[in-house]
This record gives sequence, structure tokens and C-alpha cells, in this order.
Amino acid sequence: MKDEDRIMNGKKIRRLLALLMTSAVIMSSAGCAGGSANGTGSEQTGVTGGEFSSTNDGEHAIEADGEEKSYSGVKVTKTGDSSAGDEADFYGDNAAVFATNKATLTLENMTIDTNGKHANAVFSYGSGTTVEIIGSQITTSGDCSGGLMTTGGGTMIAKNLTISTTGNSSAAIRSDRGGGTVKVEEGTYTTSGKGSPVIYSTADITVSEANLTSTSSEGIVVEGRNSVTLNNVTLTADNNTNNSDKSSVHKAVMIYQSMSGDAAQGAATFTMTDGSLTNKTGDVFFVNNTTATITLSNAVIINEDENGVLLRAEAAGWGKEGSNGGKVNLYLNAQEVEGDIVVDKVSGVNLYLGTDSVYGGAVNAANGGDVYVAIESGSQWVLTGNSYVKGLSCEAGGVDLNGYTLYVDGVPYTAGTSSSGTAIVFSSGSDDSGDGVPGEPPSGEKPDGSHEPPPGGRPEGTPPPKPGENT
Repeated sequence: MKDEDRIMNGKKIRRLLALLMTSAVIMSSAGCAGGSANGTGSEQTGVTGGEFSSTNDGEHAIEADGEEKSYSGVKVTKTGDSSAGDEADFYGDNAAVFATNKATLTLENMTIDTNGKHANAVFSYGSGTTVEIIGSQITTSGDCSGGLMTTGGGTMIAKNLTISTTGNSSAAIRSDRGGGTVKVEEGTYTTSGKGSPVIYSTADITVSEANLTSTSSEGIVVEGRNSVTLNNVTLTADNNTNNSDKSSVHKAVMIYQSMSGDAAQGAATFTMTDGSLTNKTGDVFFVNNTTATITLSNAVIINEDENGVLLRAEAAGWGKEGSNGGKVNLYLNAQEVEGDIVVDKVSGVNLYLGTDSVYGGAVNAANGGDVYVAIESGSQWVLTGNSYVKGLSCEAGGVDLNGYTLYVDGVPYTAGTSSSGTAIVFSSGSDDSGDGVPGEPPSGEKPDGSHEPPPGGRPEGTPPPKPGENT
């Protein structure tokens, strides 16, 4: 046999052995460890253990596109900035883990780290897409890099996670254009960057039995016709830095409409049942350029800032001047809470004290906008300063003047008398958020802020730039 023939036969044998080895690996890969560089291993499904990483702009370490996939005990690393911020924030470009096109992605006991701008950790995009993540740890360190991100009508389900973000505009639980549904149970969620609330909602977000802490930003931000519901949650917020020149107000919970197009216009909803909210700096609630329903039920509200107020409803730099105030229906059910309520001339508040509630504070002390207060039998408002309301409904013992004067439509209220008034109707202004009806009485069916999610498809044309969370 010639030397050339021997060489050719040797090459054929080596190729055959390589094919046999590749086939063996493929046959044994289901349910086994999978590893990849630059996201190539994301085609595997049912993976346990291993590492997945991505360093390229716009790429994912793990991706599920219109399919069912599951990963357990996997380490995921994503580095590198996105050159297209809107694509990352709205549609999942550059996320470490990404699901889209009605995919179902299940993640358990994961470790996910990202280090780059617009490098979200776990992203669910589009109506019909569902991501479920359990017992995992997430860390992000770049700006505009959230922990959990949901847009376009997607669904995110999370349980017992530990999430820490350190970048600016990097909420631990985050949504953006098109919103969706987010349900979180248990775990610890912490942010330390400027403009990085623990929750930034342009979706319907529910969090239960969890610990939430922000050390530089608001604890919660709700934008537009969306909602946040907290069930037995411990929330601590220290908004000690401002992320926008549109407002100098420090606050734990902000509800607003930015007019950027990222959130549908309409009434927002914040609901807190049981648990506690501790505010370190400024006000507890701040509502501007939108209508909001806030419901507190048996929650412990602590404001450690002696100069802060319970609720500030007033205009800021968003919306059309003259009609960009805050319109608020505030419900207190089985609730004890203290703190003033501030209302400017383009804002309004309906305050409802439901069963077994006590409120202590001055309301509308500067005689700004219109306010209505309704007090159910057995509940009480204890004044801590002179107050001005347009209407009052209460029984004889519903108001304790405590040495101050309460003016009802300009007339001093007489202690120990009953009163009957009418709720404020919030008309639509430049924010187009008013529904033209007052809030329901405490015993009535309260609006829940629910709405159909926008279509999951990407809108035509180039979206306007995202001004950043809390701007």
C-alpha cells in the first residue's frame, strides 16, 4: 500500500471515530450537564448542571424561542454592553436568559450573573411566553440591568429568589413597554443603584412573603395603568438620591405617568395587605400626573423622616402644566397610620377610612386641591393640624379635632356632629388618566386596575427613547 493510501485511510478512520463519539455525546446529553461558550449550548433542553456564558453584544447565554425548556443547577454568566438600549429594555436584546414567542422556560437552583449595560438577567417577552424561576440567585452590576424583566405581555413566575442589583436604573423586579404579569413569592430582593427601585412596574406585579430593600432609590414605582400588590411583604426604602430633575421629592412609593409611551395611560393601583413599609427619607407615597388607587389593609407604615408626609399628591415635571397633578383614592382598611396628606391645587384626594381604622394627620393644610373624607362607623380621624376638605361623611364620633380646626367647604366643623358629603370626581386632564368617577365608598367594590395586556408583537416604527426609570 502506498504511503498516500495509508494516510487517506487513517483520515477516514479518524473521521469515523469522531462521528461515533459525537453521536454518543448527543445520545447521553438529555438530563446531563451542559456547557457552552457564547450561548451555543442554549439549544439543549432538560439540562442539569454545567455553565453557560455569553460575551457578545445582543446575545443570550440561554434562549427559549417558542419551545419548552428547563434548566437546573446551572451557572449563567453574561458580560458585555448592549449597543441598542431600547432593544435590550423593550425586547430582551443582550439578556443573560431570554424567552420569547410563547415559550415556556423553567429554571431552578440557578446562579445568574451579569456585568454590562442593558444586560438584564432573566427576560420574558411576548404574550403567551412564561418563565418560571425557583430557588435561584441573581446578581447584576451594570446600569439598566434588572434582575427579572417582563415586557410585551409576557409572564414571569418566581419563588424564593435572592436578587441583588448595583447598577443605576436596575430594578430587581422590572418591566417595560407592553408590560405583562409578574408573580413573586418569598425571597430577598435588594437594589443599591440610583433610580433602581426594588419594583418598577409597567405591568401587573404581585409580590408575597418577601423582603424588599432599596438603599438609594424608591422602593416601588408604578407607571401608568399598571399595578403593584404586596402581600405580607417587608419593604424598606431609602430614596436618598434623585434620579431626575423633574422632581426633588424623596419617597418610598411613586405612582406617575412619564408620557414616554412605555406605559398605557389610566388609573394605577397600589395594594398592600399585612407586612410593613419603612421609609427612611422623605414621603411614603408620591402621586403625580396620573390617577391612582392606594389600598392599605393592616399594614405597618413607618416613616423615619420627621419632615416627610404620608401622601403627597401634586404636580411634578411630567405631563402638561395645569393638569398634571395627582388624583388619589386612598383606602384604609383595618389600618392605623399617621402622617400628613399634602394636595396641591391641580390634585385631589378621596380618603376612605374603612372598618376599624384610625388615621392621624393634617389633610390639605395649605388648602390646595379638593379633598373628600369618608369615615365608617367605629373608625376615626385624629387631626394633628388644621385641615381643609371639600366634603366629609362621618358619624358624630368620627372626627377628633384634637385642638385643631377642620374646615368643610370653608365652614369650621363642629365637634361631635355627623356629616354627609360627596366624593371628588376626577376628570381627565392632559394625562388622560381620569376615569371621570369618584372612588367607591369603603364598603363598595374597589377598582382593581386590571386591564388587558398590550399585544405581544413589537410595535411598528422606532419607539421613543426610554428616559430611564423614575424619569
